[in-house]
Amino acid sequence: MKNKGLTADLAWLSDQEIYQVNRIAAHSDHTYYEADEDTASDAMKLTQSLNGTWQFHYAETVALRPVGFETVTYDISRFDHIKVPGHIQLQGDGKFCHPHYVNTMYPWDGAEALRPPHIPTHYNPVGSYVKTFEVGKDLANKPTFISFQGVETAFYVWLNGQFIGYAEDSFTPSEFELTDYLQAGENKLAVQVFRFSSASYLEDQDFWRFSGIFREVYLYAKPASHVRDLFVKTDLTSDFKSAFLTVDLDLEGDYDTQVTLRLTRAGETIAQTDPQASDAKLSLSLSVADVALWSAEVPNLYTLFVAISKAGRLVETAKTQVGFRKFELKNKLMTLNGKRLVFKGINRHEFSARTGRAITEADMLWDIRFLKQHNLNAVRTSHYPNQSLWYKLCDRYGIYLIDEANLESHGSWQKMGACEPSWNVPGNDKTWAGAVMDRAESMLARDKNHPAILIWSCGNESYAGQVIQDMSDYFRHEDPSRLVHYEGVFWNRDYDATSDMESRMYAKAAEIETYLANDPEKPYISCEYMHAMGNSLGGMRKYTDLADAYPMYQGGFIWDYGDQALYRRLPNGKEVLSYGGDFNDRVTDYNFSGNGIVFADRTISPKAQEVKYLYQNISMTIQGTSLHIKNDHLFVSTSDFACEMTLLKDGHVWRKQNLSVAVAPGDSQTITLDYGDLSEVPEEVVVLISFSLKAATIWAEAGHEVAFAQAVIKEKIMPSLLSPTGMTVVYGDVNIGVHGSDFSVIFSKLSGGIVSLKYGGKELITTPPKPYYWRATTDNDRGNGHERRNAAWFAATLGQEAVATFGELEVAPDIIETPAGYQFSYTYHLAIIGTTTEVTYTIKADGAILVDVHYHGKTGLPELPVLGLNFKLLSEFDQVAYYGKGEAENYIDRSDGAKLGIYETTVEANTTPYLVPQECGNHMATRWLTVANQQGQGLKFSYTGQAFEHAVLPASPFEFENAQHQFELPPFNYTHVNIIGQQMGVGGDDSWGSPVLADYTIDSAKDLIYQFLISPL
Repeated sequence: MKNKGLTADLAWLSDQEIYQVNRIAAHSDHTYYEADEDTASDAMKLTQSLNGTWQFHYAETVALRPVGFETVTYDISRFDHIKVPGHIQLQGDGKFCHPHYVNTMYPWDGAEALRPPHIPTHYNPVGSYVKTFEVGKDLANKPTFISFQGVETAFYVWLNGQFIGYAEDSFTPSEFELTDYLQAGENKLAVQVFRFSSASYLEDQDFWRFSGIFREVYLYAKPASHVRDLFVKTDLTSDFKSAFLTVDLDLEGDYDTQVTLRLTRAGETIAQTDPQASDAKLSLSLSVADVALWSAEVPNLYTLFVAISKAGRLVETAKTQVGFRKFELKNKLMTLNGKRLVFKGINRHEFSARTGRAITEADMLWDIRFLKQHNLNAVRTSHYPNQSLWYKLCDRYGIYLIDEANLESHGSWQKMGACEPSWNVPGNDKTWAGAVMDRAESMLARDKNHPAILIWSCGNESYAGQVIQDMSDYFRHEDPSRLVHYEGVFWNRDYDATSDMESRMYAKAAEIETYLANDPEKPYISCEYMHAMGNSLGGMRKYTDLADAYPMYQGGFIWDYGDQALYRRLPNGKEVLSYGGDFNDRVTDYNFSGNGIVFADRTISPKAQEVKYLYQNISMTIQGTSLHIKNDHLFVSTSDFACEMTLLKDGHVWRKQNLSVAVAPGDSQTITLDYGDLSEVPEEVVVLISFSLKAATIWAEAGHEVAFAQAVIKEKIMPSLLSPTGMTVVYGDVNIGVHGSDFSVIFSKLSGGIVSLKYGGKELITTPPKPYYWRATTDNDRGNGHERRNAAWFAATLGQEAVATFGELEVAPDIIETPAGYQFSYTYHLAIIGTTTEVTYTIKADGAILVDVHYHGKTGLPELPVLGLNFKLLSEFDQVAYYGKGEAENYIDRSDGAKLGIYETTVEANTTPYLVPQECGNHMATRWLTVANQQGQGLKFSYTGQAFEHAVLPASPFEFENAQHQFELPPFNYTHVNIIGQQMGVGGDDSWGSPVLADYTIDSAKDLIYQFLISPL
């Protein structure tokens, strides 16, 4: 035990040069066993969990903490209870402090005037924990230690009243030796956790601010001879067929022993060494012929055993997984096993809507299976080292990792978006160098043996300076087998050498292309791109297309994986997902943490549909009967997957055929498809080519689709519409009715449209359908000022007036008898805009209604958000089916991953539960749509040659606009059927200024015309 007799000092909290006291050196996360233990498992008998219920005291400030609570005589009978692992803020039913969400600003901004390293005094919650335990028999009489896998933000530890140590760095283990202070029988462990310390300046990540013991706590003991640390280093021959393995060992205890390496695969010994005499530092090597390489596509793993023996008796066995792969920068390209690698990546916070960052193995398994099923091959651990189990899962399942150090000081150099590093931490301030380097050392020491990690990252958004560059140099010196990443040098090129690759955040595709087209020195990645806040991710193809055009474009990492939202119980008892500010946390950045392609409750967002398609590793183009296939896998042939061709007639499966397609990794091939004779087929014919898993894997069932392509190969022959026979027109004083066999339509002279529509005697609408030009603003819309720039369209939707000439009164529609039917035309005057929209209804003899919508363009107007016609039905009409693009919602700039097909849903299921209600539920390329009640009564909307868009929702755009949470939407009283001629895209370059790309906007200066047919079911 070091520093016996040392006492805890509160001054350490605000001293950036003291970041640990008595903490033992970091080490690899290998498992180890005594001779009689089962090495087939990762469970170790020499550990004892301290997870569970602890006694707990909460204090709002440092001054109110219980002084002396660590002593064995202190009365803790009035202490509360708390679960470990877990955040203080998410327990106690409101008795403890609240969670707090901020993005870049420090959480005390505006409350206390502070500069580093000073910390808040008016509000700095303190959690005092007590756990009593007896040492288990397997640990008794051995050197014994305690491991805190994650404590936020700074903490002191006592055992039986004796001070043990102090530590910071919330996201790597802090471990202390307890041996000298353990006693027979009951032991009292006391831990005091402070929410803010000088370390808080280094942990200014864009996340919820919590505190407490949020990762597991356990005791562990060591045998008489022990592998304290091991570093597995692998290399491959130039042909990548054979491998070399060296293990650097750090041993302790009895050195009168011998050490042996044994490498196995699937239980079979592949290679082993002869016994070698032990020493404190030791390196052992072995060779492997015909090596099975590790990659995300084929994550082959070996198991390495390090055995320590004495006089022929096994003392300890250490175990770790090994993956043979070579990642290097070669000819200005990042290559894996000799192949150029493209990161199809995402940023991932550890997060659960119920437990915050205290996530479980089940959470991690769900996450990693989702990633694999959606063709993501890489994760950046934004912005801190994750739980050790995550790395083991990525090794096993096959995910490339950027492992990021726990460093972000965003608020110290960027204020309200402007770069202002006058008091940047750490910059060139050497007083911070120890704490910063300690974070790098702790991460590398624990994680260095995981093949999934290809890149070390120096942290996130901390500007630049010598301290961070020294961190980068450390990574290179200690581990030259990996590259080093740091984006912050983009802000200060004096420290460009910090990063081995050009890494940028939210650079536009055009900006990236400018960089790539000018013979750059470094390969490019976007460490953050496609800010997936709310209804977003539009235009992602602009980025992924760069991978084919420029070899030095090596992919990117979407921001981000999951919404950070927390459950909250309303006064009525309902549990709802909530965001910043909902917990009385001030100051706050509200819902800016809602950036995921999965929702906080781990349901899948519609955005994931597009990601899966654009990240698929088999890309296809269909032109006529030619299918061009490009296999973007590096190590897997398309023959490893089942390939099927499906022909659909009007959305229904017609024919299926298995195809034999063998395209080698990285190659392309064009094959001819046989559709048969389509000349006599009147229906629309669509071909679907699908690649799927032949057999089940650990991440998906057999038949799981990994890639698809689709094309219309024959247009539908549209049937002729009936001429007007057998209808009666009734001219009333206020209304005009058209009546036929089993239907009636009544048009109002006053209300500007259809006021009654009956089929089979059933009334189907509630109010006259009207054009609309405003959609509920998305997060991206609000971020780029859309609602201010386009407010005239909001007013035009509300203030439009329907006018038509009828005698001397401009209050009724024209009625014209045409060969096609009786025709009613309304002109909607948009006074605030200064233009008009015409809606014409043509009534057919069979009751079908042909609807023509004509918007008259006008120069000088802002972009048009949407042109649609809204039909308001009663909520009983809640059953929806359509032939169009689905299954998830899709938009003009986010529809590549949507398949043309027939889908069934409900009105409420079609409503996407974004944290802040906004535009949602749209579907492109609609051929027909039905909206019905449980009895099958309802309406059908059909195309007449040109497909339309649609959205069927339980609220109007204005009701979505006015709600700040999902629970604020009105009760589901009406079904809003929106038949849309065109809607602008949703955008996604970022959520704080970037508009929807011009390709995906609507030019309001041009006329827009669309048509559809209404008929009964």
